Amino acid sequence: MNCTKCNTSKTIRKGVRNNKQRFYCKECQKYFQTAYSYQAYTTEIDVFIVNLLKEGCSVRGVSRILKISKDTVLSRMQKISKQIPKPSFKQLGCTFEIDEMWCFIGNKKNVLWIPYVLERETRSIIDFHVGRKTKETIRPLIDKVLLLNPTRIYTDRLNIYPSLIPKEIHKRFQYCTNKIERMNLNLRTHIKRLNRKTICFSRDQKNLEAHLKIYFWG
Repeated sequence: MNCTKCNTSKTIRKGVRNNKQRFYCKECQKYFQTAYSYQAYTTEIDVFIVNLLKEGCSVRGVSRILKISKDTVLSRMQKISKQIPKPSFKQLGCTFEIDEMWCFIGNKKNVLWIPYVLERETRSIIDFHVGRKTKETIRPLIDKVLLLNPTRIYTDRLNIYPSLIPKEIHKRFQYCTNKIERMNLNLRTHIKRLNRKTICFSRDQKNLEAHLKIYFWG
């Protein structure tokens, strides 16, 4: 019997739990079983969680479909997001769109904003932040984009942008942010916690950031 953790063959039988044989790996010193009663232990469960989260299921919805605890879904979501690195976008001279969308955490009085950057040609998301609608939240995104020597940066008419983006590459006019506005619609449709008229919402900012990371780059 090969270890399910490190795939070595240095394993021995080590007790019984719930009428199922347990094994112990001498290499990684982990216990494992060949079969588990709880569905969260199956190898493909993380793939199912990612796919369901990206297709508009709420955390409780994923819990009901997969028949696992909602706390397990949240902990797996955090674990999966930590394993996803931010993309390293190094192409110079591209065109970017920057926009922000609102959401709330815990209650409707605690409104936060999600500014993020989209590269026009590939429609890839460069980075995002979650926070208040201030310069401190948006500035790190702008600084990261400016390092790529962009030819154009398109934004809406939010009064924060002119003080952060050089005038010669900053463009603001009607329909200039069509692609990122379409992405806003996709986010509202595919992420239950961002729907406008829904009983689903984020109780913790970390869960929202983990969900966005999975959606953008997972």
